[in-house]
Amino acid sequence: MPNAQEIPQIASELVEMSREYLRQETLEPAKQLGVQAGMGIGGALIMAIGAVCLAWAVYYGVQLLLPEGEWWVVLARGITTIVAVAAAGIVVWRLQIDSQ
Repeated sequence: MPNAQEIPQIASELVEMSREYLRQETLEPAKQLGVQAGMGIGGALIMAIGAVCLAWAVYYGVQLLLPEGEWWVVLARGITTIVAVAAAGIVVWRLQIDSQ
């Protein structure tokens, strides 16, 4: 049994140990999780920008191959949409295969 003079010291040690434990077990993993989430969001943003630029390039490439005219522009947009949907479908299909 501790003496009456030792109780404040034991209580302060308990508080200090609790703070250190909380820092090690909650704050440090939360910081690491934040870094990983930031990298994931950044990578997703870069890939989304790349996909938009690729779709844009497909659109202008198809538009250059087709003759000029109002309906040819519509056809170029339709072809671009089909290519983009097919690419997205392939990505989703591959992600589903990898997760199984």
